[in-house]
Amino acid sequence: MTRAADRLDRLLGARLPGPPDGLRRGPFRRDAFPSPLHSERRAANTGVWLGAAFLVCFLTGVLSDQIQDPQGWFTWPASPVWAYQVTQGVHVAAGLAAIPLLLVKLWTVHPLLFEWPPAGSPARAVSRLSVLVLVGAGVFELATGLVNIAQWYPFGFFFPTAHYWTGWIAIGAISVHVGAKAAEIRRGLARAGSPGRTAGLAPDAAVEVRERDAAAEEHAVSRRALVLATGLGVSAVTLTTVGQTLRPLGPVAVLAPRLPTVGPQGVPVNQTAENAGVLETARADDYRLVVAGPQRLELSPADLRALPQATERLPIACVEGWSASGDWTGVRLRELLRLAGLPAGTAVRVLSLQPGGRYDSSVVDVPQAADPRTLLALRLNGEPLSLDHGFPVRLIAPNRPGVMQTKWLRQVEPA
Repeated sequence: MTRAADRLDRLLGARLPGPPDGLRRGPFRRDAFPSPLHSERRAANTGVWLGAAFLVCFLTGVLSDQIQDPQGWFTWPASPVWAYQVTQGVHVAAGLAAIPLLLVKLWTVHPLLFEWPPAGSPARAVSRLSVLVLVGAGVFELATGLVNIAQWYPFGFFFPTAHYWTGWIAIGAISVHVGAKAAEIRRGLARAGSPGRTAGLAPDAAVEVRERDAAAEEHAVSRRALVLATGLGVSAVTLTTVGQTLRPLGPVAVLAPRLPTVGPQGVPVNQTAENAGVLETARADDYRLVVAGPQRLELSPADLRALPQATERLPIACVEGWSASGDWTGVRLRELLRLAGLPAGTAVRVLSLQPGGRYDSSVVDVPQAADPRTLLALRLNGEPLSLDHGFPVRLIAPNRPGVMQTKWLRQVEPA
């Protein structure tokens, strides 16, 4: 085993023949990219911020996936009512901020694309292939996330599944990259001229690093300009989009795909009644809401209005990052379950009149089913529900993604 490992080490460390000098033309010349901003230092500093943004996106994305499709060990509480509103808003804001950071990162390191030879050893070839996976996964995540919040799907795959699993690939590739480049990253993050910048380097390599630092000092304005431009880009993207979640910044959210006050009854919608195919069934004279249980209930809209009503202020928090709060009035879910003879806190499935689709039903787990703020809502902001908001009755529960606040209900049954 040891001999095999030694042979592999010798193979991966072997140098491949260099190219003829005649091929070093255009961007393949040794001095083709003289700017000191294409440097280890710039790449390392940008990479820290980009890596932090990706980590935030990954953690909040995994959380959102668990909330929508929980494993047996996972429970999502009903309080605070704004928790999902915040975590998903942060997820989208961090993803948008990562776009200019990724562009700057690629700009700082793109001269490496023209290294010649492309791989001086098998180990270098493996390293470059791993970077290809990292860049591909990162670009895929940000590009598909951007078109998702715009609700434009030019691709043929299901976005949440592809986005989720590519996120795991991206975070794994980042971890491998950081481990492989730890020495270069430490050197890049060290201050210019400090001993840490050249620690452990061969004499020729140490001289090269010091020369690059000296060149960077001579181009201080350009370096500051890059930092300033990056900061302004990230700030501009954030300020002009985060208002879809953070209400005080709504007036400047000119690039946000949704504004929290624009929509029927002052609350945005994604899925309309027409697109859902419920225009006729939702307004049918024989409509009844069925609550399955030992004492089965079949309730008309008039029956629902005759029951004790409650009003709660709850947010609709969408996976696309926007959120808006409203005053919802209706019947408490746990009261309906009691009338149907079901134990308090029974997890239930709510089914929509919508004929098919991935979100024509959802499960209300115990924390929300037992919470008195969970309503089968009949009114929004003092008015009867509009068709687009789920008329005649919809679910609204605390701390729950918008796609799980099922509209146009037809049945409630034990899960």
